[in-house]
Amino acid sequence: MRVYARNLYEHVPFLRRYARALTGATERGDDLVTRGVEVAVMAPQRFGLPDGTRVPLYALLNLLFDEDNDGEGRPVASPHPIERALATLPEGERRVYLLVALEGLALAEAAAVMHVTPAEANQRLTHARDTVRAALTQRVLVVEDNPILAMEIESLVADMGHVVCGTAANEREAMEIMESARPTLALLDIKLADGDSGVEIARQIRRNRSLRTIFVTGFDDVLEEQDARHLGQVVRKPFTKDAISAAITRAVFMPTPVAFA
Repeated sequence: MRVYARNLYEHVPFLRRYARALTGATERGDDLVTRGVEVAVMAPQRFGLPDGTRVPLYALLNLLFDEDNDGEGRPVASPHPIERALATLPEGERRVYLLVALEGLALAEAAAVMHVTPAEANQRLTHARDTVRAALTQRVLVVEDNPILAMEIESLVADMGHVVCGTAANEREAMEIMESARPTLALLDIKLADGDSGVEIARQIRRNRSLRTIFVTGFDDVLEEQDARHLGQVVRKPFTKDAISAAITRAVFMPTPVAFA
């Protein structure tokens, strides 16, 4: 029994990771693993402990989670964009995605955990990946009064697989695009044509929309002067492709900011 217990405890970090993703909450996930360990250690042969495999243990966590929820468990709400996207899926698709993408299981192993055929698991995984990819694809508003720089930013955004839904040179154009194209991310210069300010655009956006913003500017000191650092990340001009890409990637994986009055 002690040997099996040692084998089981070697799996615990992996089980905790999966259980936290499965339930959507750290405490709920850890409670689930505690229960799973108690069950598995009493029936080591049934749950694969002599073989060193985690596949039956993942299936056990699924079973216990579903029992707790009268049939099919669902995660708690999450601000993380991938978790939000996965939460829209049928639970079978979400779990196959977690088992393969998070836990690194082979498709056949994930199918065994879910008690489906490999073909069915593959179908679920494909749909889940498409859903996550679509959720992470941003509709980007570019606010830049220099047409050459605007085109360069548009090209970088497109190369990352995102969609430029509009380009504006001033506040009026930016707000029109906000209404008509409904972007999910905005890249803003600070000093614009007609004396307009990217900071004021960001403030207007945040009053009405939960939208991530990135300032692409050589005048980031203005953010300090106007107490506006909280409105978004900063990429300094002259910018590089890597700097723009890194800022967009961070923005995509950040929780959506809350609009304020």
